[in-house]
Amino acid sequence: MNASGDAESIRRCVIWLSDPLSLVIILANLFIILGILRNRKLPRAASWFFLSLLFADLLAGVALPFIPRMQCENNRGYHSCFFVHVTPNYFFLAFLANLLAVHYEKYLCIRYPLHYHHFWVHRWVPLCLLLTWALPLIFACLPVLGWNQWGPNSNCSYKQIFPPAYLYLEIYGFLIPSILAMAFMSTQMLRVARHQLQEIKKVLRSVHQGQGPSELEQQLELRHAKCIASLFLIFLVCWVPYVAGLHVSVLAIQNHISIDRYTLLILTCVGSGSAAVVPIILGLSNRQYTQFWRDVAAKGYAGCRARCCERGEAGRHQDGTSQSRAPCPPAEGLASAPS
Repeated sequence: MNASGDAESIRRCVIWLSDPLSLVIILANLFIILGILRNRKLPRAASWFFLSLLFADLLAGVALPFIPRMQCENNRGYHSCFFVHVTPNYFFLAFLANLLAVHYEKYLCIRYPLHYHHFWVHRWVPLCLLLTWALPLIFACLPVLGWNQWGPNSNCSYKQIFPPAYLYLEIYGFLIPSILAMAFMSTQMLRVARHQLQEIKKVLRSVHQGQGPSELEQQLELRHAKCIASLFLIFLVCWVPYVAGLHVSVLAIQNHISIDRYTLLILTCVGSGSAAVVPIILGLSNRQYTQFWRDVAAKGYAGCRARCCERGEAGRHQDGTSQSRAPCPPAEGLASAPS
């Protein structure tokens, strides 16, 4: 009775933690994907890489509720047990591989702008995307191919599917090095941006000799400071909980530390969810990816405003007011609604 009650409380904890976050991740990715597909002016290579990342992030959001359940033993059969454990692991491996590919493509574009079109990442986009999905699939299927601890009388559990050597190789050989590589490329892109900012400031100071910093210089400095702060916050809020959750989960599974099961579930849900939020932040911060939705909102607001003005004019005529008034001007910054 206690075991069944404990299992039920764990199930409720997983539902309350992971399911809402999973729904938000899925809807946000669909929102950005539709905005990219409707924008015909985006660069082809960058759009395909980011679309692949968003699709991988969507799958990671679908798999998010199943990751905490992987730590609980159950009575599943051999094939269903491997499917339930290997599939979410593959989705998150593919998500990180696509995120690494997006960072690498952007790094080459900014670091080597004159030679970017000659790199294989730009010339062979389908091959690069195929590798970002195929290599994680091969690694994720290694337990299915025999690298596991499944025995004749084994129960379906995380320990039976993933051996310690496999977990250490995945976490310390792929996941954490990938995160460090993305952090390195992001800092290098900020360094290039800083160098370009200094060159622009030299040109502006040569034009405005004897004057203080211009308004344009202050705006550029503020934008660069915002980029640095955003990078730091993303790493602190999204990646630190993910790495901490991975490390604590492995230590707990191997019985190197004693930790409460509820605490482990919370760390797993928060860590996995925080990592899956990174592409959403990158997508919403790019004005090109949200241009379609901003245009839709602008047209909808202009149309509603025009209809309100028409109703107001009709009401004044019904009241017998013959005083002529100018029509309502269009909202500032918004295009008038099409007729």
